Amino acid sequence: MSDPNNEDLVNTKNASSQMTLGLPQSPDGVSVEDRVRTARLTLRDKALPNRLVIASLVCDSVVIAYALIFSFWLRFQTSIQEYWVPAELTLQDYAGYIAFGTIALVFSLTNSALYERHALLRFRFVSLQIFKASTLWSLGFLGIALIFKFQPSISRVFVAIAAVLVPVSLLVWRAIFHGFLARSSVAESLRQRVLFVGWNEAAERLTDAFNRDPGSAYEVVGCVSAAHAKYRSKPSVRIHGAAAGLAELLHRESVDMVALAQVNGARDEIVGLANTCEREMVQFKVIPSYFQILVSGLHLETVGGIPVLGVSRLPLDRFVNIVVKRFVDVVGAVVGLMLSAPLIAIFGALVYRESLGPILYRQRRLGRNGVDFDILKIRSMKLDAEADGKVGWSTREDPRRLKVGAFMRKWNIDELPQFWNVLNGDMSLVGPRPERPELIRNFKHEIPHYNARHNAKPGITGWAQIKGLRGDTDLTERINCDLWYLENWNIFLDFQIMLMTFVKHEKAC
Repeated sequence: MSDPNNEDLVNTKNASSQMTLGLPQSPDGVSVEDRVRTARLTLRDKALPNRLVIASLVCDSVVIAYALIFSFWLRFQTSIQEYWVPAELTLQDYAGYIAFGTIALVFSLTNSALYERHALLRFRFVSLQIFKASTLWSLGFLGIALIFKFQPSISRVFVAIAAVLVPVSLLVWRAIFHGFLARSSVAESLRQRVLFVGWNEAAERLTDAFNRDPGSAYEVVGCVSAAHAKYRSKPSVRIHGAAAGLAELLHRESVDMVALAQVNGARDEIVGLANTCEREMVQFKVIPSYFQILVSGLHLETVGGIPVLGVSRLPLDRFVNIVVKRFVDVVGAVVGLMLSAPLIAIFGALVYRESLGPILYRQRRLGRNGVDFDILKIRSMKLDAEADGKVGWSTREDPRRLKVGAFMRKWNIDELPQFWNVLNGDMSLVGPRPERPELIRNFKHEIPHYNARHNAKPGITGWAQIKGLRGDTDLTERINCDLWYLENWNIFLDFQIMLMTFVKHEKAC
């Protein structure tokens, strides 16, 4: 908590220095020049980012169009055409393809949140979105052109060249643009200035995240104490006193966003803060630390004429995403079963040789929406492994394990029959690992948000598994990984997890 006497001293020094410089003073001691600077900064903050976003969209469109034109030139106007079927085409013949391709990719980039203020300084985010959008665009561009059989027919070589040139051109232009923004005073105007009301662990984590990210779109200017509340921990940012003088502080510090961290005041006080922000045209956000729930965002809808605030749907609640993920699952399961059949046969024989009995092992697990199913595995333990009736995870030195079982578990070979569970629709290639109902009865009461992981199909592998959280490991960390996966799902994340599964074997048991 800051010392009021020190604050008065600082204010006195500021006022004295302004008078020494001969600047005109207003009755409240703030110079007219400071007021003009603040007003100019506020207007600049609102106008400049919008102009830069529009400029980036226009320039992206131009870069895409020229990259497509260059692709046409390489395919049809250079000696490269000698290697394929020659065609006497002019640029006018391909004008429709170029226009359609440009509009389609710009639309895809727009849908990827590339033309938002927060994305301007985040080159890594921009690069990833360009790669994702360009990949889907290339496949869609070629598919639509072939399905509808436009004339002249589109050259697959042209599409292949464009699939490389377009994203490379965009990345080069964006790198130059990002370098200009990062190395100029423009970057300061792009960052939204954030003021916290109250202070807690969530505010501390947010501030740390902003400071660690060189492309952060936010800058924390400090905090004020909530009405009738003390700070729960010592703030690591500048303290500006109490929230009573919020309106003046918003102007003085050119604040763009107020984030309410401590929600323990009366309703009227919170509404008062929101109204002040509305009057001063400042965003008002609430950090929901008082009700930790699984949220990928909140949305406002009207029910019976009454506005109702609800939890937004998760990505895997959307029909399109469900269809895409299921398509990948079916294809992956068929390919997986075909490729893994020899391995299942070989290791099945090794298991039978070491321990007579069934090769495959069925076990009840809890799936999506709490529905039970039988998971399939190659048996890696002795037949009487749970003869004592105790249920638990296997450990690295588990005496019940077969010799070949240790090797199978390290390389996930015992999980291969689960491709059948995926094909059957009980599981997905990627998702939270399914647990046994006997264990879940306790977990759902002991661990916050445990059952939220059952909002999606369980997977053969998952985000927690590639982080080394398998078997007898910290359950809270595993749940946090599962929830993060559910909130941030996209099909490229699934591909990333599948690839990393082959090289990540830490803590395998």
